[in-house]
Amino acid sequence: MAISPAESQQSRVPEAHGSTGVPHGARVRKVAIVGLPNTGKTQIFNNLTGEYSIVANYPGTTIEMRRSVVMIKDQRYEVIDTPGLHCLYIHSEEEVAVRDMILAEAPDVIVQCLDASQYKQSLLLTAELLELETPMVLVLNAMDEVGRKGLWVDSTQLEKLLGIPVVESVALRGLGKEELKAAIAAARKSSLNVAYGFRIESLILELTSALPFSLEFKHKIATLLLQNDPFLEKYLEKRVDAQALTQLRSTLANIRGQGKGNIAQAINDKRNRWIDTVAASAVRKQKISYQGLSHYVTQASRQPLFGIPIFLFLMAVVYLSVVYVSGALDKLINFVAVAPVTALITSLSLPVFWNDLLIGNHGILTLGLFNAICTVLPILSVFFFIFGCFEDSGYITNFTVLTKTIFEKIGIPGNAITSLVLGFGCKTMATLSTRGLTVRKEKFIAVFLIAFAIPCSAQLGISMAILARVGLSAFLTVFVVLILCEVGAGLLLNTILKGRDASWFIQVIPPLRFPSMRAVCRKTYHRIVDFLKEALPIFIFSAVGLFIFDKTGLLGLTKQAMTPMIVNWMGLPKDIIDVFLLALARREAAAGLILKMVDAGSLNYIQSILAVIVTTISFPCVANVIAIGREMGWKTALLMTTLIFVSSFILVGALRWVLVLVCH
Repeated sequence: MAISPAESQQSRVPEAHGSTGVPHGARVRKVAIVGLPNTGKTQIFNNLTGEYSIVANYPGTTIEMRRSVVMIKDQRYEVIDTPGLHCLYIHSEEEVAVRDMILAEAPDVIVQCLDASQYKQSLLLTAELLELETPMVLVLNAMDEVGRKGLWVDSTQLEKLLGIPVVESVALRGLGKEELKAAIAAARKSSLNVAYGFRIESLILELTSALPFSLEFKHKIATLLLQNDPFLEKYLEKRVDAQALTQLRSTLANIRGQGKGNIAQAINDKRNRWIDTVAASAVRKQKISYQGLSHYVTQASRQPLFGIPIFLFLMAVVYLSVVYVSGALDKLINFVAVAPVTALITSLSLPVFWNDLLIGNHGILTLGLFNAICTVLPILSVFFFIFGCFEDSGYITNFTVLTKTIFEKIGIPGNAITSLVLGFGCKTMATLSTRGLTVRKEKFIAVFLIAFAIPCSAQLGISMAILARVGLSAFLTVFVVLILCEVGAGLLLNTILKGRDASWFIQVIPPLRFPSMRAVCRKTYHRIVDFLKEALPIFIFSAVGLFIFDKTGLLGLTKQAMTPMIVNWMGLPKDIIDVFLLALARREAAAGLILKMVDAGSLNYIQSILAVIVTTISFPCVANVIAIGREMGWKTALLMTTLIFVSSFILVGALRWVLVLVCH
C-alpha cells in the first residue's frame, strides 16, 4: 500500500489575554477554503464570516477570491474564499490564481471542502494538499445527501486515518459551523501522505536541492516539475533569480534525459492507489441504492426528447409568474404609494418647472424612483426568486448538457457553455468566468455571444413583462429571433476566425435537488438590496440628466438627428431615444421605460418587439464592457462593442420590414 506515516504536529494558537482577548500585535492567521467546483466553499465562507456571497448549485459561481477577517477562539483569521480547484497540477488560468495564492501566501490553515456524496472525486486534491505539510481541516459537506445515494462516510475513521480534523457539515443550513471553527483552531498537519517510492523520492530530493532555501513548499514544487506542470515556470520566474532558475532547468533536463520512464504517470499511479486505499477505509456503499425522482428528472433534463419539453415548461412558469404575480405587486404599489404621492404633488399646484422635475415625463419620481420601485422592482423580485430556484436546484448546469451539441457546432467548447448560461444571471460575471478558456478563438466567440443576444436576469424579467402586455406571440417571436441571432453570430464567427481545435474540458454536473426556500429567499433578498443600492441612484441621476437634456433642447436635437435611423429605418417613435440613453446607464431603467411606453399605448405590437430586441442586443452594460476589456484587452473590447452596436441596428431594421410583411 502506497502510504507512509508522517509526524503529526499541532498548530499552536496564541493564548488569549487582555481586555479584548486578543494578544497585542497578534498576527492575523490565514485560512484558505479550497475544493472542487460546486462543493459549498462560498456557503462555508458565508457561515464563518457572517457575510453573504451569492451561492448556487452549479460550478463557476465564485470567479474571484474574497477575503474577510473574523475572530475564532480569541484569534483573528483572514478567511479566503477561492474559485474551484481540481488539483494542484493546473489545467486553467482561474486555478492558477488559487494555487499561486497558496504557494505564495502559505496559509496557516487550509480548509478543504468536499461534497460528501461525491467524496472520492475530491481525494486527488486532498492527497496533493497534504503534501504541502500545512495544517488542514476536511469539511464533509452535503452530508444530508449521502444516505440518499446509498453511501456512508465514516468521518471518525477518516480523521484517524489522515490525522487531521474532519467536520461533517450541511453548510446550506448552517450545520457544522461551530464544529468547523473549533477544528480550525485545532488544525494540524496530516499523519498520512502518499509514498512515491525510493526512485521518485530521490528525483524530488534532487530537484528540491536546486530550489532556493527561502522558497516555500519546495517538495511540492519539485513534484509538480516532475509532472511537467505547464504553469509552474511562470510562478518560479517571479520568485527565483535567473541563475538559480537556469540551474533548476538544467537539473530538470538532466532528469528527463536519463530516460527513467514516464515519471508523471508513475506519480499519478501512486496517488490513485492512495485514493483507493483511503476511500475503501472510510466509505461504504450499499449494493442496492434508492433512485429517487430527482435522479430520473436529472437524466430526463439532459436528453432532447424530454429535456426540451422540461425547458419549455419551466419558461412557461417564469412567463406566467412574471405576468400575474409581478403584475399584482405592481398594482398594489401603485395603489399604496405612487397614486397618492402623485395626487399630492399635483394638488400643490407647483410651478411648471418643479412639477416637471418631480412628476413630468423625465421627473425624478416618475422616471427615477417610481420607475425603479413600482415598475422594475416587482418584476425583478419575482424573477430573482424563480431564477434562484433554478440555480439551487442544479438545473442550470444540467441544461448545459442539453445544449452542448448545439453550442459545439458554433465553436463554443463544453467548458464555455456554463459561462453562456451564466449570462442569463449576470453578463459581467459570465464574461469573467471565461478566463478558464485557453484558446483565443473560443474565448472571443464566448465573450461576444454573452454580450450580444443574451439578456441578463434583470432585463430578461422586465422584457417578459413587456411582451406579456403585447401577447404570447410577441414573446415567442423575440425568443426565436434572439436564438437565431445568437446561433447565427456563433456560426459566422466560427467560420471567420482562425484558431486551433477546441480544448478539452471536465465539467462537474450536479444532481437536481429540491432547493431550500430559506436559502432562495435570502439570495433573492440580497439581490434586491444590491439592485436598490446600485441601480436606484442611477435611475434618479439618469432622470435628472434626461430632464436637463430635454430642457436645454439637446434631447430634441438628438431625436431630430437620429430620425432617419430610428423612425425611417427601424420604425420606432422618436421617444425611443430616451430608452437608448437610459440603456447606456442601466438596462433595467431602459426596459422599465419601454414597459411604461407600452402601458401608455406609445408602442404598437411590432414596435414593442423591436424595442425589446434592440435594447437586448445593442447596448452591453458598462460593467460588461469593462469585464470584456479585462479578459480580452481594450482594443478587442472596443472592436466587439462596435460590431455589436452596428450589427444590432442593421438586424433590427431588417427585422422591422420582415414583421411588417408577415403581420400585414
